[in-house]
Amino acid sequence: MTLALARKYRPRVFEDVVGQEHVVRALSNALTQNRLHHAWLLTGTRGVGKTTLARIIAKALNCETGITATPCGVCGACREIDSGRFVDLIELDAASNTQVDNMRELLENAMYVPTAGRFKVYIIDEVHMLSRSAFNAMLKTLEEPPAHVKFILATTDPQRIPMTVLSRCLQFSLKQIPPPVIRAQLEKVLGLEGVDFEPPALNLIARAAQGSMRDSLSLLDQAIAHGIGKVTDDSVRAMLGVIDAGYLLTLLESVAAKDGKALLAQAEALQAQGLSFESALQDLASLLHRVALAQTLPDAIADDEPERDRLLALAAALSAEDVQLFYQIVLRGRADLTLAPDEFAGFMMTLLRMLAFLPVAHDASGAAAPARAAPRPATATVTAPAARRAAAPPSQPRAVAKPAPAGPSPVAPGSKPVMTVARPPAEPPAPPPERARNLPTRLDPADWAETVARLKLGGMARMAVEHCELVSFENGVMRLAVPEAHRSFAEASYRDKLRAALVEHFGDIRLELSVGTVKGDQTLGAKENRDREARQSKAVEAVENDPFVRELRDNFGARVEPNSIRPLT
Repeated sequence: MTLALARKYRPRVFEDVVGQEHVVRALSNALTQNRLHHAWLLTGTRGVGKTTLARIIAKALNCETGITATPCGVCGACREIDSGRFVDLIELDAASNTQVDNMRELLENAMYVPTAGRFKVYIIDEVHMLSRSAFNAMLKTLEEPPAHVKFILATTDPQRIPMTVLSRCLQFSLKQIPPPVIRAQLEKVLGLEGVDFEPPALNLIARAAQGSMRDSLSLLDQAIAHGIGKVTDDSVRAMLGVIDAGYLLTLLESVAAKDGKALLAQAEALQAQGLSFESALQDLASLLHRVALAQTLPDAIADDEPERDRLLALAAALSAEDVQLFYQIVLRGRADLTLAPDEFAGFMMTLLRMLAFLPVAHDASGAAAPARAAPRPATATVTAPAARRAAAPPSQPRAVAKPAPAGPSPVAPGSKPVMTVARPPAEPPAPPPERARNLPTRLDPADWAETVARLKLGGMARMAVEHCELVSFENGVMRLAVPEAHRSFAEASYRDKLRAALVEHFGDIRLELSVGTVKGDQTLGAKENRDREARQSKAVEAVENDPFVRELRDNFGARVEPNSIRPLT
């Protein structure tokens, strides 16, 4: 009978366990030094080796060569444990035996000495499924079991285990196995099986396993059957429903090129293949992560990566801010996919949102070219009729208003006097001041806060200027200083944004930015924090001194939660 790969290549000794070196090292040292606890708790997600480690511990405790970290695997006890026939190894599935009667029966049998082995080992899988009364029944035995009894508990949800049980166990947390480790193990298994494979296919299986070695071996079994004895990239993609990275790269390239037509064509091609759009958004988020990695650490993209050139090209075509924004858009789009009219509409709206949030192009002069018409200023509304009247030739002479008499005008009896105000003639709007006119000869540091308020900065430029102190501004040279604690705001990305905003207001100036020459207590950010803390203190004091609050506190023992108080202004 042919065994499944997950059973055939299940580790039999500690050396075969992969991805859990921290747990294996601790258990091996304890067994070697004969420092044996009476109860172990193994926690971790499915398929990471909890039950496998429990059986290896049982072999290490009952091996005929003695208590050892390297059981022989050939003695009667080791062979019977591997085959599941060892009489002194009791495995209990807590999901199927949740009642207190099952636990009492188990504990009654624990009092008897082992029949064939050195220890009677109880492995309780998914122990968090036990009822509260079952946990209470095992507490005393778990704390002071007979010398010949060992408990090994396994669970995927340790949060549901009572603290009284956790405190009586030695706990080991098994971690998810990284994809490279899973891939190496899959290559080893395929080599032993003599099966041909393509490396990209193993990468797909390793990622699809999500940290579970058992799941990866099950998927590998399925891939061998799907590929008729071979593990190929195309067959694994078809089996898992994984989208070809080329489609997603083309999508991002279309977004970077602002080509809505190509974007729609690629989305319709994905729809024609019947692929899951949720998986497409998940893979698109992974692709954006790799693009961001290529921007920060290009060497992190392996030379043998099939799409390396296209990844690096995208990393150069998109800014770091755009990649981060697209990543958030994709995550949000995936979460909202169930709320969309249909999956294709939700997927397409996510792509269009990425296209809509691309930065606006700039003209040759450096000014932003807005995508939509800017709102007309108020002065244009007032002066436009006057401008049209001035441009149109007069068709008839206008009546000249007579000046009002010097004396008081007569008022009819019973009527109220009316004040007449002469409206000055409308004038055409003054031309906008040249940027060079805003350039002062010098600027005092005391006026820095008022100057920044007029700049109306936002985004990265606002963050940078809030953590800067003005050292001097004379003869077109502005010197700013950043405290050492906020060194990151002196980086090129922030510095360029800040200089662009300052040039927009002052004209062509030279910006000098130093680090660590000021304490930082006079920056705008520090001042705003002090003002905010002062307002919060006043609000807390006002609430504490309120008569109604004092009455509640004195008569009913009420307590004011300071974090719930917010100043009104």
